[in-house]
Amino acid sequence: MIFLAALALSLAVQLIRPARTNPPTDPARTLRARVAVPADVSQILDRACKDCHTHDTAWPWYSNVAPVSWLLIDHVNHGRRHVNFSDWASYSASDAAKHMKDACKMVRDGEMPMTSYVWMHDEAKLSQQDIDRICAWTEGKP
Repeated sequence: MIFLAALALSLAVQLIRPARTNPPTDPARTLRARVAVPADVSQILDRACKDCHTHDTAWPWYSNVAPVSWLLIDHVNHGRRHVNFSDWASYSASDAAKHMKDACKMVRDGEMPMTSYVWMHDEAKLSQQDIDRICAWTEGKP
């Protein structure tokens, strides 16, 4: 009886489906359109940051399975609200500078990419060289 109730509950929660969105991106408003991003840094951002900080999220199959889907969608929405490389033009010069400084601090402190993301996306793990390169770029060093 308990098994049937758990199964019914598991099936019922699948009906609660928050939206997985990838809003359209205006290329003129992106980070790359507004800031010179070297190819090596661009590659790092694409593999470690893109899914949560752009409108180009690659939604994995498990983003359709509740309750994991709820957490994933919440993380992506939170990431986009915090900093969105797809809408970089919306930031003032001072906000953009703060986001750049924060990017270095967060990767140095191991806060980004999130550990839970790296568990499922091993390629997103940042090496010390990746971290140093991101920080050099955000600090305006070639």
